Amino acid sequence: MAKGRKNGLYPEISEELSALMRTGWADTERHDLVPDEQAPHAAARRARLSARFPGERLVIPSGNLKTRSNDDDYPFRPYSGYVHMTGDQARDGALVLEPRADGGHDAYCFQLPRDSRDNDEFWTGATAELWTGRRRTLAESARVLGLPCRDVRTAAEELAAVPAGGPVPTRIVRGIDPALERAVATDEERDAELAEVLSDLRLVKDAWELGELRKAVDSTVRGFTDAIADLSTAVATSERWIEGTFFRRARLEGNAVGYGSICAAGDHATIMHWTDNDGPVRPGDLLLFDAGVETRTLYTADVTRTLPVSGTFTPLQRKVYDAVYEAQEAGMAAVKPGAHYRDFHEAAQRHLAARLVEWGFIEGPAERAYALGLQRRFTMAGTGHMLGLDVHDCARARNEAYVDGVLEPGMVLTVEPGLYFQPDDLTVPEEWRGIGVRIEDDLVVTDSGHENLSAGLPRSADEVEAWMARVAG
Repeated sequence: MAKGRKNGLYPEISEELSALMRTGWADTERHDLVPDEQAPHAAARRARLSARFPGERLVIPSGNLKTRSNDDDYPFRPYSGYVHMTGDQARDGALVLEPRADGGHDAYCFQLPRDSRDNDEFWTGATAELWTGRRRTLAESARVLGLPCRDVRTAAEELAAVPAGGPVPTRIVRGIDPALERAVATDEERDAELAEVLSDLRLVKDAWELGELRKAVDSTVRGFTDAIADLSTAVATSERWIEGTFFRRARLEGNAVGYGSICAAGDHATIMHWTDNDGPVRPGDLLLFDAGVETRTLYTADVTRTLPVSGTFTPLQRKVYDAVYEAQEAGMAAVKPGAHYRDFHEAAQRHLAARLVEWGFIEGPAERAYALGLQRRFTMAGTGHMLGLDVHDCARARNEAYVDGVLEPGMVLTVEPGLYFQPDDLTVPEEWRGIGVRIEDDLVVTDSGHENLSAGLPRSADEVEAWMARVAG
């Protein structure tokens, strides 16, 4: 007999209840499913991956649930490399590319099948569907993904088995599924190369991915508009009202937010990753609002605007804002095919270094200050990053393909310079302290230059003030 949790109100299941629960259920197998629209794109990605590792078995897990507290789990988010290669979001799964004699691979997925109604697992087990919702059958998953699907409960045994022809060289993405890692004999360094290649292959987005990123950015623009239209309530409550307003849009049109929203008012704007969002929103202060909607296919936007809570910048706020805006303009102008990835960062940082020298906050000349990195006291971070399935996408890619690489059409990146004057920084005049400004947009590299996907949100100080007057009143 299956038993309930410790301290449960029902200590055991009677034979009669067990028999009752196993009978009287309709056949719900779905025969109307068709391949997901992403399926052919995922197949093309797998072909590129296959070409990089002839003769080797590749294992790419989706990941497992993580405990939040006691028996409550965090919402599941699969490993991005798995999503990119399958279009699937199932937990406890894995993509396997099995080598063929011709150097290619046969691909299949391990999936968690539906619970059997012939025993009590569907209402008492760890994956009980009556508690967590219906899953696809293996046949249904095969139709949707365009891949053969096997029961993941046999995965460890199957992967550990030595085939008749002898051991198969195997690589697995580590840190995703410990049980599958234990089942295969691999080399850590060679496994790391697999993770690098999976990141490399996401650097240039295909047409389908660009469509998803457009959806993410368009929803994000609407989310920003929602939050600013409701700014008066945030003034009466806290930063969390802004966070919650944006989250509602993200859940309505997408999966969720792509990362923890930064709704930083006042001197919280000087904290790069302020996500507590529990501070006051005061007229006269700036609001640094950094947020992105993640689509239901898990592609995310990443946009930042710095807004005057009262609707109008003070002269000093505008002075800082204009410097960041000009730096962003310089950075965006450097985003084009054939340019070095670092060019946009260097263009923006050089501009900010010159402004800081001009204001007397760092010692010049400006080129010397930039060469020594002196501006970093006030700029803190790099000027952008790749964007896609992860907000900091392709993070494990090879340096020569990413930060030391060259921009190509289809790459998507953020350009996000900022200036941050800490509230306790005695090297700047008191009236500058607590001012933080960042402007961030999402750009796709095109054949002739770039397209600003987030151009639907105003950027210049005058445009921001006019927009807020229209939206917030």
